[in-house]
Amino acid sequence: MNDTDARLSASFRLLQQSASTIAGRTDLLFTAMLVLCGTIALAIGAAIVFFCVRYRHGATVQRGWVGRKLGLEVAWISIPLVLFIGLFVWAGHDFVALYRVPDDALPVYVVAKQWMWKLQHRNGRREINELHVPLGQPVRLVMTSQDVIHSFFVPAFRLKQDVVPGRYTGLWFTASQLGEFHLFCAEYCGSEHSQMVGRIVVLSPADYARWLAADTSSPSVAQYGFALFRQLGCSGCHAAGSTVHAPSLAGLLGRQVHLQDGRTVVADDNYVRDSILLPRKDVVAGFDPVMPSFAGQVSEEDIQALIAYLRAGAMR
Repeated sequence: MNDTDARLSASFRLLQQSASTIAGRTDLLFTAMLVLCGTIALAIGAAIVFFCVRYRHGATVQRGWVGRKLGLEVAWISIPLVLFIGLFVWAGHDFVALYRVPDDALPVYVVAKQWMWKLQHRNGRREINELHVPLGQPVRLVMTSQDVIHSFFVPAFRLKQDVVPGRYTGLWFTASQLGEFHLFCAEYCGSEHSQMVGRIVVLSPADYARWLAADTSSPSVAQYGFALFRQLGCSGCHAAGSTVHAPSLAGLLGRQVHLQDGRTVVADDNYVRDSILLPRKDVVAGFDPVMPSFAGQVSEEDIQALIAYLRAGAMR
């Protein structure tokens, strides 16, 4: 074996390195599906070969009616059906868990653009094509795109989520291993798509706290959102004690909102974003559609900061 073969042998893995709490369950599900499908495929292939040989032309075998085998028919239909429904339930459970964000998850705000990842932590520290996270702490990504569809893909975490212009998508993870891990864009997004790469750096909680505190030059995301709230004149209508008849924003996120057209929606990040850029889309019941659109006046980072300010409960 030469040096090249030795290096390839040493680096070979049946499955990629796993570095998040969801990765192990994803690998187990994938392996179970592979084994089940492979076993059934081999069984069908073996049956085909057996019948081709046994019932070949000229073989002395019974070729007439052999009677109905009800038990066999029920078995070959019900057993695979139960197994594949079990896989579906298993995958569905893991999928729901992937989008049920823990309450203590650290928020990170992500804006994708051709051809980079712009990330901002809760205290205002910014990164480009790099994300530092603490080991063992859930992290929630709030993501949107500034131009075209991108896809946030971390193979070692077994996570991939499309990042779409005009709306927010998100996911969460808990890193389970220290080190650096590749970050890719998995959706073709233009001529330099292959250059849209980065890394996730997982630090110990103490090292992460020191790294996060090393840059205090920027206000926190919520503080910046508060400044924008006043600068854009939002406080003139929505603040407590305002003389303008406008909906209260206190405790808005997660609350049910009754609309003028009879619909009821839950106020989430996308609802707030639409209310800022498309204020006539979902008019609150009992209010006139007089709010102006701020399209072209605020960036995606600005909108994320305004939402962070509302989420912080600063208006309660």
